[in-house]
Amino acid sequence: MSSDGQLAEPIARQAGMPPTNTDDPNYFHKVVDCQWACPAHTPVPEYIRLIAQGRYSDAYMINWKSNVFPGVLGRTCDRPCEPACRRERVEDEPVAICRLKRVAADNKDDIKHRLPKPAEQKNGKRVALIGAGPASMTVARDLLPLGYDVTIYDADPFAGGMMRTQIPKFRLPERVLDEECGYILDLKPNTRFGERVNSLKSVLAENYDAIFVGCGAPRGRDLEIPGREEARANIHIGIDWLSSVSFGHIDRIGKRVIVLGGGNTAMDCCRTSRRLGGEDVKVVVRSGFEEMKASPWEKEDAMHEGIPIHNFLVPKEFAHTNGKLTGVVFEKVKAEYDAKGRRKLVPAGEPDVLFECDDVLVAVGQENAFPWIERDIGLEFDDKWDMPVVDEVSLQSTNPKVFFGGDAAFGPKNIIWAVAHGHAAAVSIDLFCNGKDVKAERPSDLVNLTSQKMGIHEWSYDNDVSVDLRFKVPHAPAEQTLRSVSMEVELGFTRDLGFKEAQRCLNCDIETVFEKNLCIECDACVDICPMDCITFTPNAPEAELRGELSAPAPNTTQDLYVSDILKTQRVMVKDEDVCLHCGLCAERCPTGAWDMKKFYLETAQAGSCHSGVSSR
Repeated sequence: MSSDGQLAEPIARQAGMPPTNTDDPNYFHKVVDCQWACPAHTPVPEYIRLIAQGRYSDAYMINWKSNVFPGVLGRTCDRPCEPACRRERVEDEPVAICRLKRVAADNKDDIKHRLPKPAEQKNGKRVALIGAGPASMTVARDLLPLGYDVTIYDADPFAGGMMRTQIPKFRLPERVLDEECGYILDLKPNTRFGERVNSLKSVLAENYDAIFVGCGAPRGRDLEIPGREEARANIHIGIDWLSSVSFGHIDRIGKRVIVLGGGNTAMDCCRTSRRLGGEDVKVVVRSGFEEMKASPWEKEDAMHEGIPIHNFLVPKEFAHTNGKLTGVVFEKVKAEYDAKGRRKLVPAGEPDVLFECDDVLVAVGQENAFPWIERDIGLEFDDKWDMPVVDEVSLQSTNPKVFFGGDAAFGPKNIIWAVAHGHAAAVSIDLFCNGKDVKAERPSDLVNLTSQKMGIHEWSYDNDVSVDLRFKVPHAPAEQTLRSVSMEVELGFTRDLGFKEAQRCLNCDIETVFEKNLCIECDACVDICPMDCITFTPNAPEAELRGELSAPAPNTTQDLYVSDILKTQRVMVKDEDVCLHCGLCAERCPTGAWDMKKFYLETAQAGSCHSGVSSR
């Protein structure tokens, strides 16, 4: 106390954590773990609730606004949202967020009347897009309704880029890609398909107001080891081979196939090989199984089709006889770790291994290739990787007219990252073409927070938290799918299964919001919380406070919700990491100090709030 007997509130406040600024939209956004983890920040819980209500078209439109390709991504996304899913706090497996996206796509009605229409009047600005992959198509979709005159270049005869050339049809049917690319082509861009761009300088000479480079990472890495030249006829670069299969140029392969590499491209290569005549198909990886870059489900699907994965084997030589490939010689290695935990592969000291084969598919990575970009146009490249110098926020290069996105910007990633880059680049191009600063004047996201209270203690959402194991996605019989390179393997959730899986969502966007002035510190919320995540305690620095909660909060990647000083000079602290958003605290609170409020964030796109899309 102070000398006059008053509690020293300023001193107490200085000693501990400041109250949480819930006016910062990123605070509650971060609590919606799945949406925070998604590069395009798709409002995941919102569309999952709509699926549970049978409102498939509405769910699709929310997806289409943010991630542009719901039907494609519902089959092929790398799912950064799922490892972040809060359902893993209750049981082992997250909500099948990706496959629920497909439920919306498969069951929607005709939504064309809800899409933007081609601009009735052009705004006088011309934009060139190099490449017709997911990044460029996203830029086109965002700019065309604003009146931009958009021209798309691509060496292939159809839109889609790597979605069409590198993802096998048994994973992504052509009709799905055609439909979702068609929604963008219906906005009437100029298309120069079948036209390869061999000079950026020549495109700049056409006096476009801005140019977006979204050409992907088109070059697969080769493997220059002894025997490569002699056996060249039967050694194929994985992404080029997949492209040839996609366009029907290749329809068979040898009976014995070795796939080198541990990423998703390698998984697509080995599964495609099984469908083109490969009877003995092996995947060989230099790393351990857990360190492979392929998604866990991609590895599972390959092994389910009878394809073994051999680890800790480094290719040493292509064996051949008179120029004909006969096998690959591998050196056995093992992992060793230094004092800092860094891994190094060293020889295991065991005899080399020979795997006989007829064909080899090399899928050991991809890299960008920019021989067509001249080095005298004011566009800088870095010294380490010979990549264009690109601003991570605006995606603008050192030539202010030229923007990059997708794999062409920062190296190979995935479709959802390409879409996110497309949105960001479209914002920048719109600002640039209107004479505005592409970093300082970026539009803010649309955010709102609305109470879900329907009565004193009733909510507008289902807040039951039960243990529901993840439902399995039905597959077509392997004896049928392995005979066809185009028959889709996954059948997708039925409506019934989609409803049941949607019910597993914990509604993480329904936030627990605390009102300090209404709290009487009765501890009713503490008593009823099933996760022991609410504590009333004297304030302290964060590291100390985390250890003093009812259930210690060791995960510092998620925030603590800290109130201002209460009447007893304590603070309310809630661990956002383990809160299940069940609403029991708000139901039990006799004064309404707790409320359940739905947080909704829609990322800004080109033209600020303009979209022309009816999402709900």
